[in-house]
Amino acid sequence: MTQSFLNRCAAASAVMALTAGPVLAQSAPVLYTVIVPAGEFGSAAFLRQLVTSLSAAKAFCADIDAAEYRVDCLAERLESVSAEIPEDSDYEEVRQVLRDTARDIHRLTRNNRDWKQGNAYASRKASPSDRTTRPLTPVNPARAAQVNQQASAILDQAQTVLLRSAEAAEERRSQYVQIAEALGSNKVLLRS
Repeated sequence: MTQSFLNRCAAASAVMALTAGPVLAQSAPVLYTVIVPAGEFGSAAFLRQLVTSLSAAKAFCADIDAAEYRVDCLAERLESVSAEIPEDSDYEEVRQVLRDTARDIHRLTRNNRDWKQGNAYASRKASPSDRTTRPLTPVNPARAAQVNQQASAILDQAQTVLLRSAEAAEERRSQYVQIAEALGSNKVLLRS
């Protein structure tokens, strides 16, 4: 682990202690450690871990009791998944796309926040220690449909970037297609 990661964890732990109460979700936590080998593009094990992490993001956010926090939950989970991808690895472009997507969705929620509710951490009901790395911003219910539509468009754009990159390099085509599909599966959160 890098010192930067440890510092972020320590800062997140300190901030978590200051919140009033978490928004709860229900899925069980999963932790993976994968070594990406050098030489050929990526690895099947890391691809599985990445696709599983994207699916876990969907499951975590879908289980949040308060729907107004789900869009920002998706942003936070994508941010966490991107942070798991090693810098300067074969998946650098995927890391950047996920980070940009998370940033754009988070900005969307901040611009459409519900000022009547405070920011809140989300955690799993079964494991309260497994929680978001930052407080989530609630979306104003009057703007929820529009925000969901815009967040879905941001995910579409990210998928397009990944699929175009897949066309440019044969060795990563299959993996990028799978990653794009896993990312796109998160749009189900935005349909309610």
